[in-house]
Amino acid sequence: MMTMYPSQLQRWSLLIVIFWGLSAQCQQLTIAAAADLQPVMQDVSSAFEKDSGTAVKVSYGSSGNFTQQIKNGAPFDIFFSANLDYAKELELSGFSEPGTLYKYAVGKIVIWAPAESKLELNSGMRVLLNPAITKIAIANPQHAPYGKAAVAALQNENLYDQVKAKLVLGENISQTMTFVMSGSADVGIVALSLALSPNIKDKGRYAQIPDSDYSPIEQACIVLRSSKNKDLAKRFVAFLNTPKIRESFRRYGFELPQAQATGSVK
Repeated sequence: MMTMYPSQLQRWSLLIVIFWGLSAQCQQLTIAAAADLQPVMQDVSSAFEKDSGTAVKVSYGSSGNFTQQIKNGAPFDIFFSANLDYAKELELSGFSEPGTLYKYAVGKIVIWAPAESKLELNSGMRVLLNPAITKIAIANPQHAPYGKAAVAALQNENLYDQVKAKLVLGENISQTMTFVMSGSADVGIVALSLALSPNIKDKGRYAQIPDSDYSPIEQACIVLRSSKNKDLAKRFVAFLNTPKIRESFRRYGFELPQAQATGSVK
């Protein structure tokens, strides 16, 4: 029988600690997130990395496109949709881990123009009738929830038929904002969260579109059934309920549901 001396025991203990530490560092959560979440998700993922020691990789895009990618086997752990319906669709199709669908925020849309623009945004959506405007950027309503909300608002204000020839469609709401910032469009209907992001808020002006002009942009996330890190993914979703993270969402203009247990949509 081999005898372990104290110094040997210490070395083995140290090796075990290092092994488990490296194992935790090797874990990585892979997240598919709607493009409107880019500013806040940077805060959330950074805070979670510090709290858990786990790396977080986030890919941004349109919710509709991510839904199709997930159905085709895309290897994500969590999907943050900008539309409750896409998350429910995946849940009903068996792509989510049972009981993990969680409604985390409600998004808002605004009219946004560059700081140097002479457009008077105080007139609200009627400003889009200004003859100086030749291109209006919105996200593609075929697969981007913020694009659907933009079309609904235009129709509600009886403006859609008058401006539809001027619409320029972004693949997602982030690209839509880029169109306006680059001068490819004169004005855009974008997510409030992007207008408030640190890299953009000083580069333009915005006017919020009344909530009554479009259906609430209810946003939800799910842990995917195919995830190899389900427990860690559930921990990330639960992390959304912490006061610090809820405040981050508020800072970027999101309306929040009451703090709740994850796992069901109220």
